[in-house]
Amino acid sequence: MSPITTHVLDIGSGKPAAGVRVVLERITEGGPELMAEGATDQDGRITSWLPGPVDSGHYRLRFATGDWYQKRKLDCFYPEVTIDFTVADTDSHYHVPLLLNQWGYSTYRGS
Repeated sequence: MSPITTHVLDIGSGKPAAGVRVVLERITEGGPELMAEGATDQDGRITSWLPGPVDSGHYRLRFATGDWYQKRKLDCFYPEVTIDFTVADTDSHYHVPLLLNQWGYSTYRGS
């Protein structure tokens, strides 16, 4: 399993959000550095996009929520959701879920 994973739940429908495009970046002094990109699976998860441990530092997940809702012919308020977080312990797993609906979102550090 990747040291950084995510899970998107569409709480408006009560179902996993399959097919959401997600970009993982490491934020450095020189700007964002692309680490991985992909789309959530049928369970709304991305679990295997990075091998091995990652360096400590500032990371960002970018979720293409507007595109995902547009494909469903639904309006949404946030066309992109970005979540910045810090990796402190390089031996730990960082799970960053996104709870999403058309008009808002929430996140937390999962397990």
